[in-house]
Amino acid sequence: MEKPLYNNICEDSLFEKIYNKHSQNLHDFLYYKYGENYNPADKAQEAFVKLWENCSKVTMEKAKSYLFTVANNMMLNEFKHQKVVLNHRKVAPRAYTNENPEYLMQKEEYYQQYQECLAKMSEEQRTAFLLNKVEGKKHAEIAEMLGITRKVVEYRIYSAFDLLKKDLENFKVK
Repeated sequence: MEKPLYNNICEDSLFEKIYNKHSQNLHDFLYYKYGENYNPADKAQEAFVKLWENCSKVTMEKAKSYLFTVANNMMLNEFKHQKVVLNHRKVAPRAYTNENPEYLMQKEEYYQQYQECLAKMSEEQRTAFLLNKVEGKKHAEIAEMLGITRKVVEYRIYSAFDLLKKDLENFKVK
């Protein structure tokens, strides 16, 4: 019984020889079987990458079979993935909510009142208030950003709260 010359294909020149011999055939096989939509050139390259990663386990005689099997499995996985994506697209998002129209109208009115109240504030109050409540900045951070003391920041935020309490009904501080 004859002993094989190579145990694996990790040698660069041997791997290059396999690539040159099988790359076009592998691409053509994938292209004819699955079409252009699933990127046969990419899958062929990925199959060669897998072959290189497992070169110590694959013999010269098994290289072609390994490549075609891996590439075919990649295409099947891509096909399954596209099927899942298409099924997911079929599911339409809900176009309704459980909120009644009266609530939605009140919400919009309250938002308008809030915007008007913000417009009434001085720029300093509005800036400090929004930095604190919208962006979540701490009083010390705001003071450093604006170049003022922490006590001034606190005063501006609390005076903004006073305006909100006065102008907005059902306003509660969190």
